[in-house]
Amino acid sequence: DCMVYAGASLPQNLWERMQELAVAERGAQLPLISAWGSTETAPMATGVHYAVDRAGIIGLPVPGCELKLLPAAGKLEARVKGPNVTPGYWGRDDLTKAAFDEEGYYRIGDALKFADPAKPEQGLAFDGRIAEDFKLSTGTWVHVGATRLKLIAAGDPLIQDAVITGHERSEVGALVFLNAAAVRARGLDDAGVREHLRTALKKLASETGDGSSTHPVRALVMAEPPSIDANEITDKGYINQRAVLERRAVLVEDLHADRPAREIIVATQ
Repeated sequence: DCMVYAGASLPQNLWERMQELAVAERGAQLPLISAWGSTETAPMATGVHYAVDRAGIIGLPVPGCELKLLPAAGKLEARVKGPNVTPGYWGRDDLTKAAFDEEGYYRIGDALKFADPAKPEQGLAFDGRIAEDFKLSTGTWVHVGATRLKLIAAGDPLIQDAVITGHERSEVGALVFLNAAAVRARGLDDAGVREHLRTALKKLASETGDGSSTHPVRALVMAEPPSIDANEITDKGYINQRAVLERRAVLVEDLHADRPAREIIVATQ
């Protein structure tokens, strides 16, 4: 028996809860495995075929697929080549040219890292989207994928998802989408939700240190869920960071105002 997840990152706290349920129901943990790729890689470039002990491990390249890792913004950008990779986009030579490097590797746009740098045979782990990462006004990179997952875990179970903000600003923020069922189950009012989220922000600050790029210091709860029609959430169910930021640009400005309004949750208040 096993369970496969793909298409988006699985938060570590959800992995642990799934394993607790598995032990309670079947007396043993359930192998949770993943693969990584895109439509252009038809559909996988790496896969897990061995036991792993945490979320985010995407395994090793599948037979016939070549993987190249290049330093980029403090991470390793992944590029792939193989018989499973599309030769290009029909009728769009411009897109095809931009999608492949000079050696014919497809620029998938993701960052990967070794699960254990001392043991590369243990595979790779997803390390966020290169295209989503941004710099603060200090010049420090913010790694959106990792920051988002840490916030969701710290705010568990109230945070359904989050979009990280702060491009060319002095600090990191977050637009937060709540898990309405979890809020109702705990009987929380607005004040209770705000206090829960403020505690989550403070927890992140204490765990990650003083680095301004490693955690959000302010957050704003979204009254409206992500819109499929506006492409804020995909048909696979994950957040489109860029679309949310563009559609809710006014809210981002409010979030980062010098004098934040009452609805802005600030870790230091």
